[in-house]
Amino acid sequence: MSPIARIPLGLVVAFLGFLLVWKTEVVFTWTGTIDFAEQRIGVGQTRLFLKLIGLAVAFLGIFIATNIVSDMLTSLARVFVR
Repeated sequence: MSPIARIPLGLVVAFLGFLLVWKTEVVFTWTGTIDFAEQRIGVGQTRLFLKLIGLAVAFLGIFIATNIVSDMLTSLARVFVR
């Protein structure tokens, strides 16, 4: 992917992750409680789960912008294809 497309895409994805962390209460009103998070993390931890997802999305956006995600996917593919 060319840097002209990769960098803005990565910044948009990172910004969406930032918004998910920043405005967790708004997203919580849209989704309600997430049963998986309530069972695995504890009662009332849906907001923490949403913040962790937002953090992962923000890092994914940074990885896309810096082209690290390509190296990670190549390494993952080498595990399955020799």
